[in-house]
Amino acid sequence: MTSVTCPIGVVVVAFNASDVIVGCIESLLAQSAGRPKIVVVDNASTDDTVPVIRKWAAKNPDVVLREFASGERPALDEAGDVALLHSTANTGFAGGVNLGLALLAGMPEIGHFWVLNPDAFADAGATGAIMAAAAVTPGYGLMGGRVCYADPKTRIQIDGGTINRWTGVSSNVNLGRDADKTALPGADQLDFITGASMVASRRFYESVGPMREDYFLYYEEADWAMRRGALPLVVAPGLVVYHHAGTAIGSPTLDRMASPFSFWFKYRGRTLFIRRFNPVALPVTLAYSGAKAVQILLKGARPQAVALVRGALCLPPPKEVRDRLSPDAQKIAFGRSSE
Repeated sequence: MTSVTCPIGVVVVAFNASDVIVGCIESLLAQSAGRPKIVVVDNASTDDTVPVIRKWAAKNPDVVLREFASGERPALDEAGDVALLHSTANTGFAGGVNLGLALLAGMPEIGHFWVLNPDAFADAGATGAIMAAAAVTPGYGLMGGRVCYADPKTRIQIDGGTINRWTGVSSNVNLGRDADKTALPGADQLDFITGASMVASRRFYESVGPMREDYFLYYEEADWAMRRGALPLVVAPGLVVYHHAGTAIGSPTLDRMASPFSFWFKYRGRTLFIRRFNPVALPVTLAYSGAKAVQILLKGARPQAVALVRGALCLPPPKEVRDRLSPDAQKIAFGRSSE
């Protein structure tokens, strides 16, 4: 099968996601409102993510897998059911998303661009929920729904996010609450849609442009939302995904502190974000970051505290953070301008 039965394209950026990527793809192929066009961007994985996808496709002859080099722009009917786009380097979350968006933007049949994490799987009614919400608000900019933890599925991870304009701290709305007992927030309560599951309209993409890539990880989606102008955020009832949360980068969970890798990129991203959108608050942001570093240090987590401080000050990362990326990826992650 190579036809798309709904005008939705999905970008899944995968880096060392061999243990979760098939579940993500299969959840998209099982959508009750029709299969979206799926683009998996392999961000130069060093594990067997690509062989796993190929092996899975070989066992499913009803699914057409097509592979493309970075920069190729196939037409809709040339891209198969799943287009595997090979990045030449780990370009970070935004870099990978932008590669996939550029491919989908060349398909005029696609009107909605859904960014989904590889360690997430979608409820079968997700594409139907996207189309229903788009029909109610056809001029939307960015759309989100509910992201629950993969285990337990009734625990909310995020229903959208808010940002304190002085400290730069982002907060997950409804974090940890029972999904069966918690109503969705109104779009007017949100500052951004989580990048774990985020839908951009074609109008938004063509007017705002791609994501900024110098964050590499964290704050890209908040930055994108801040640039939307008059295009509204929308919350879609029924758009539900389940997320394993931070499997590749060591993001925090309800019972786990973030890794030094996660701390460096998050606090660096926070500084960049405040510098761009509320520069007068930068001293407050840095003071808050310093206090947080002391708090973490008192818990005995010295590597995390060091990474936090260096990230907040936009200093080069500690060796243990740097060494998690290939030399090519280091040039991209640490060599970009922060202006």
